[in-house]
Amino acid sequence: MGAAQAKREKLPPLVDALGGLLIVDKDGGWTSHDVVAKCRRLLRTKKVGHAGTLDPMATGVLVLGVERATKLLGQLTLTTKAYTATIRLGQSTITDDAEGEVTATAAAGHLTDAEIGSCIAELTGDIRQVPATVSAIKVNGERAYARARAGEEVELAARPITVSRFDVLARRDIDAGATRFVDLDVEVECSSGTYIRALARDLGEKLGVGGHLTALRRTRVGPFTLEHARTLDQLAAAAEAGEALLSLDIDTAVRTAFPVRDITAAQAEDLRNGRWLEPVGLPGVYAAIDPAGHAIALLQESGKRASSVMVVRPANL
Repeated sequence: MGAAQAKREKLPPLVDALGGLLIVDKDGGWTSHDVVAKCRRLLRTKKVGHAGTLDPMATGVLVLGVERATKLLGQLTLTTKAYTATIRLGQSTITDDAEGEVTATAAAGHLTDAEIGSCIAELTGDIRQVPATVSAIKVNGERAYARARAGEEVELAARPITVSRFDVLARRDIDAGATRFVDLDVEVECSSGTYIRALARDLGEKLGVGGHLTALRRTRVGPFTLEHARTLDQLAAAAEAGEALLSLDIDTAVRTAFPVRDITAAQAEDLRNGRWLEPVGLPGVYAAIDPAGHAIALLQESGKRASSVMVVRPANL
């Protein structure tokens, strides 16, 4: 180990033990794991994790938890997501996106806006979707993309999803020699588990010309948007300048992501020591906030108890 590296490892983390959320505006070409590794170095802590991956070709919102806030990640209800994307009609690829080998080409310039709109309507609402073959879904214990890249035939079952919005923002007809493609800039709002690549594939199939995704940007995950986010370059510059790096401290993150129940100081002490509270009729997971505005625990009610699913500030912290 070099002297410089040894010195870096002895430096304290740039966040406190509670930590918070870091919302990254991911650049294209980076895996989610790459982003986590980079942020661990920037923050000088190993306690960094992500709340769901984002494809390497995609840009935009990636939610990271830091220090104790990593324990929040499994409780965050990130069930809705929003994207801007570009779909190319007239060309299919093995991966359903621009990173894969082209498997078929067809003229698409003849398609009318009405025809496209009609097929988009069929892909909106509560539908069933077959995920992209190169997805991270496990098949007999192994990721689908690993099996596909090893040359195996991968068949994934259709899953229920909800596409609440699928709007065309712009259309561009692209001349490519003797073939004319159609590029659509779209906005999609959907449930977690929706593959935008698969929407591009299915739209192309419905129109009879094939399709794939050429660009993807995630603009929102649950309540977290690009307004919360900074790029890795911006985070590195902030670290160099000695500025705060977290997007939301743990208290702000909890109040942003969960319904709130105000509790007394005595109730806070009970929760911090592993005891439960009387229920008040709130559904789902919610946050218990003490008189000082501190998040004490995440609670869920069952029967005559409101019990902790996570103690944010245990007595020993």
